[in-house]
Amino acid sequence: MREFDRSRLRLAPLSEREHDLDLTTVLPLTAREVTHAPLQVIAARMAAARERGASIVLMMGAHVLRSGVQRYLIDWIERGWLSCLAVNGAWVIHDFELALIGATTESVARYIRDGRFGMWQETGRINDVVKAGAEAGMGLGEAVGREIATGAYPHADLSVLAAAWRHRVPMTVHVGIGYDIIHPHANCDGAAYGLTSQRDFLRFAAVLESLEGGVVMNFGSAVMAPEVYLKALSMVRNVAADEGRSIAHFTSLVCDLKPLPATVSDAPAKSEPDYYFRPWKTMLARTVADGGEGFYVRGRHEETIPELWSAMSRL
Repeated sequence: MREFDRSRLRLAPLSEREHDLDLTTVLPLTAREVTHAPLQVIAARMAAARERGASIVLMMGAHVLRSGVQRYLIDWIERGWLSCLAVNGAWVIHDFELALIGATTESVARYIRDGRFGMWQETGRINDVVKAGAEAGMGLGEAVGREIATGAYPHADLSVLAAAWRHRVPMTVHVGIGYDIIHPHANCDGAAYGLTSQRDFLRFAAVLESLEGGVVMNFGSAVMAPEVYLKALSMVRNVAADEGRSIAHFTSLVCDLKPLPATVSDAPAKSEPDYYFRPWKTMLARTVADGGEGFYVRGRHEETIPELWSAMSRL
């Protein structure tokens, strides 16, 4: 069957792109009033989890990075609060571009008209990093984190990927081919992405083996986080059952903008549109039904992450 010839694509330098976000978006590391009461509970349970050596997992969509909370995430990494961070491919692109040029994000409406959307030379360097990482036995997050931490990136101090690599905290990246703007580029090697992202998935599952008594959080990921978490949790419960153990008593937190009812312990019926909001049925109901507890906080990421950081800082 005929395939698209990517060598025909014309790429432009990032200097020609109008960026929607720059470093002025990055928030200062300052304490906030905690207006969402469940975040106080989560902070206390994170402290208890760290005390007992249980996993504390933070899963996020790319909009979290775009909300400017980098310094809060890096501080958590540096102080040993997180066992793993899990993100999607778009997160990697924004983190990489901010570290490289101090700006990121383009207008889809502006650039899709003539096919310039995503066609940027420097961003495509990520593909080469991923291929080299695959050959070196690395995961996707590890490969890009090392590249930013050790390469010529003027704003590497604001890279969450680089911070995770420096402190040896797993930062796993879960991709689907075709989702991200660098996948159309001619230097994109699908096998390399599959191998490095598979390694990250297995590393994520390894962290979940210690989730009993721990905390798993999802900020702003409607598909990646609940789906990756669900499969990995089934894996570790499968093995735990054979070993006479259980992974059931842990806390889940979902932070998003969707209105949900006050009680989220019961999954919505299949006849309801909310049934298809995976974070509710997967992370707040089904997987904590045998001894865990789920919390939902409705709020913007630039509010909820600083508030959770503030609650933890006051313990």
